[in-house]
Amino acid sequence: MTSAKAPHDPVGPLALVGGGEWRDGCTFDADLLAASGGSSVLILPTAAAYEGPAQSVEWATHWFATLGGDARGLMVLGRPDAEDETNAAAVRAAKFIYLSGGSPLHLRSVFKESRLWEALVAAWRAGAVLAGSSAGAMVLGDPMVDPRGGAFTLGLGLLENVAVMPQASTWSHDRVHRTIKLAPAAVALVAIDEQTALLRSPDGDWSVAGVGGVTVYRAGVDVGLAGLPG
Repeated sequence: MTSAKAPHDPVGPLALVGGGEWRDGCTFDADLLAASGGSSVLILPTAAAYEGPAQSVEWATHWFATLGGDARGLMVLGRPDAEDETNAAAVRAAKFIYLSGGSPLHLRSVFKESRLWEALVAAWRAGAVLAGSSAGAMVLGDPMVDPRGGAFTLGLGLLENVAVMPQASTWSHDRVHRTIKLAPAAVALVAIDEQTALLRSPDGDWSVAGVGGVTVYRAGVDVGLAGLPG
């Protein structure tokens, strides 16, 4: 499995979005588009493979058009698509890659140790903007919050010792409490509201944008953004 480079190595901007992507309130998308240096956005609706991937792409296309951008979908919906070199080449060449919400477990199974995942990591390390919403954000960390019960499972490891709780404002108190309690002490557990992004600059600085909030827990304590890796 490919993991992120050390913090001092160059990478592109990263956005972990709590869900509710591509709609009013996601003001950070305009900044991400500008940071990419172009107008094109490559949408990977893999996590929505069983939930209307074409509709996800259509929604993204409309949204980015309002920002002066041009979004297009790459229909990587199953494992064979992720091993296809044409798809991997498209990801490798992209300047702005966006992973949609949906099923994090399906997304992980499709991407894990695939040609497309290697291409995505290579593009990010070469400076491309990478954004993931809900499931798309969850898989980028390791460990990953298991959506079946709030415990933990393996993620793809782009960010080590970071776990994302998306749509945090919609979680029940019991589920939040259970997830915080089960989180390993070394893990930064990040609760992100919908239409809200936790942003990492190429220099490793973290910030928050959008309509909601972000809470970072370590060992059950709210430690703020300072508790995140560089």
